[in-house]
Amino acid sequence: MTALPSVRDKSGQTTASATPQPPKSLVWPMALCWVVVMLDGFDLVVLGAAIPTLTGTGAIGFTNSGATWASSLTYVGAAVGAAGVGFLTSRFGRRKVIIGCVALFSVLTLLLPFAPNVAVFAALRMIAGLGLGAVVPTCLAYMGEINRANRTARVTTITMTGYHVGAVLTTLLTLWFLPYWQAPFAIGGLFGLLLVPVLILKLPESPVYFLANAHAASQQKRADSGVSELFRDRSWTRTTLATWIACFMGLIIVFGLNTWLPQIMSKAGYAVTDSIIQLFVLNLGAIVGLVFAGWIGDKWKPSAISTLWFLMAATLLVLLSARINSVFLLGALIFFAGVFVFSAQVMVYAFISKVYEGNARGTAMGLGNSIGRLGAIVGPLGAGILVTANLAYPWGFYLFAGAAFLGLVSMLLIPRKIRESA
Repeated sequence: MTALPSVRDKSGQTTASATPQPPKSLVWPMALCWVVVMLDGFDLVVLGAAIPTLTGTGAIGFTNSGATWASSLTYVGAAVGAAGVGFLTSRFGRRKVIIGCVALFSVLTLLLPFAPNVAVFAALRMIAGLGLGAVVPTCLAYMGEINRANRTARVTTITMTGYHVGAVLTTLLTLWFLPYWQAPFAIGGLFGLLLVPVLILKLPESPVYFLANAHAASQQKRADSGVSELFRDRSWTRTTLATWIACFMGLIIVFGLNTWLPQIMSKAGYAVTDSIIQLFVLNLGAIVGLVFAGWIGDKWKPSAISTLWFLMAATLLVLLSARINSVFLLGALIFFAGVFVFSAQVMVYAFISKVYEGNARGTAMGLGNSIGRLGAIVGPLGAGILVTANLAYPWGFYLFAGAAFLGLVSMLLIPRKIRESA
């Protein structure tokens, strides 16, 4: 890393800035970002796991329609939060944004068991979504900045395994505490609040943030969020728009399945406990798939892996639309759907982290995630409408398979020279 430009102090004298160095040990940054992403997964999936109980018992007035709006408003908040990441991280740094996001969504999650009705519940989820949406792109950009370039795919996918471990824990806690839906929300919120002081003590700032802001100070201007870099010529404009589409399609599937899979399978005639176990198997497959995709992604190209994975996801989702009587075969299909569905989306993030630089990396990750969160609204909303109309099985799987196919097409639209550069 090159030395920072000299910066004028308040007296007008020029002083040489010290070269920012990566943290001496990556253990704490990697472990903490993984736990933060795990909490994000826990908090986003916990509603999907709780929906069968909430709607089945009519708790605080929940119906399928109310659950659809509560889940959709969560992702509205998440889209807004992700869109603001570029400004927030360039203004306040990666560290403060991560800490602030965790504190915000943990407090709001802890309040959910006390919601008196669906409207208050949905409002709390939407505000919590601001932190849930901003924290993942910030963590991924942060991890890309403090690690070596040839490990970007591995670091990205390993960090994202935290999301699915959180989802697995959600399903296990939901099963353990049935029919007490409040318990997983309370546990997740409390754990997040306990994590905040650890983040304050042990999470260092990214050296890239110091570099960008010192350069801006030397030019006597505020650090640029890097938006212009995303559209600097026709090839980069095409790349940016293609990754946005891929993120949008990928998150239609990710959040649509994580929110509604238990209810879709319940509508197909499976027991509620079996449908929650299927959500567990889906996310177990996601963990295995992410580890494998990260390993192969650093040896091959993230864009190629993402394209192939979208194709496999579309195929498996179509197969799941058929009524399957074999428990073993159904479990295998759901497991491998998890392997490919979630890795396809995360490899888009790995690609973004590789091809964009400086503050443009965080902005590209945040805007891609924000556009993706619109898909996270469309997926649960579309599947929820199908559930309400008693069409979720098999049409929910057709919806997700179509999104996977369009994700494949969007990755093929990225100019070859940029795909090769990753």
